[in-house]
Amino acid sequence: MKRAIAACIVILLLLPMLSASVSTAGTITDPLISLSYLNGIFAQELTDEITQILTAAANSSLLSLDGIYGNYAYYDYTTGFTRMVFEPLDTIMLTMGSSFILHSGSASITYASGTVIDLTSGNEVASAIQLETHHRYFCAENTNATVTVDNASIGLVDGFYLTNATLSSGVHRVFRDVLESAWYYNAVDFVYNSNLFQGTASNMFSPNTSMTRAMFVTVLHRLDGLPSSVDGISFADVNDRSEYYYNAVMWATANSIVTGYTNGLFGPDDLVTREQMAAIIHRYADYKNRDMSYSPADTDAFADFGDVSDYAVEAMRWAVSNRIING
Repeated sequence: MKRAIAACIVILLLLPMLSASVSTAGTITDPLISLSYLNGIFAQELTDEITQILTAAANSSLLSLDGIYGNYAYYDYTTGFTRMVFEPLDTIMLTMGSSFILHSGSASITYASGTVIDLTSGNEVASAIQLETHHRYFCAENTNATVTVDNASIGLVDGFYLTNATLSSGVHRVFRDVLESAWYYNAVDFVYNSNLFQGTASNMFSPNTSMTRAMFVTVLHRLDGLPSSVDGISFADVNDRSEYYYNAVMWATANSIVTGYTNGLFGPDDLVTREQMAAIIHRYADYKNRDMSYSPADTDAFADFGDVSDYAVEAMRWAVSNRIING
């Protein structure tokens, strides 16, 4: 009997130890974290989590880089400055992140949008200026610039570039910065032949330049046949009748194609977002009495569709359903 009682007491004393041994370390039932746990389960879980976070960040960065540099796949590229010899009237096109140093001779640089910085002096330079020898000229974001050589010269090039030798074949008949190998070549040719786009400068389309709200509304105005000017909504930042976009904005607001911001401004120079484009095209299609039906399920494949602003949800569903926007 005494042995049975002693055995029961031993079992009762061991029960807490047994329950602790099967509980999870670091919990209420087992607040103590052992070294083996830290070196084993915890270390592995932490490693897995860090790997997952870093992989997601890396993939996101790679997608971003693909979006930025995908259009430059047909450009020549040099890592570090490369010496080039130029004949009179030779040209070299530079794009975002590219640099040019005029070693000898005479040349000028022109660009329609973006920013060119003289890194040697630290100053932003205006378009159509003569280059200083031994100064480094850098193309900032959304910049496409052309260096034109006046006489026999030597230059140093770093980054993405296109020379007139590269452009001598396989280039658009009008826009010398649009090669036949570019994925958007046919689209550029279509909008030019349809008088929707006219380019940004002499023989330049600037395919990598972002579009503003004023540009986008102007294209739709041309698509509609340039109807006569009408009195639309009055915006504090759209009051100069000499601006290229004035009639387009008046037409678009009079027909409820654009409405402007809640602060009473239109923002003609603001970059147009994808959801803004969808909303404006959606209103334009409604104005033209087009089929406005769509399948909501078509947007289910986009993980970030929940980020679309409320005002643009229906427009985005319609645009995706009708293959206007593919993601």
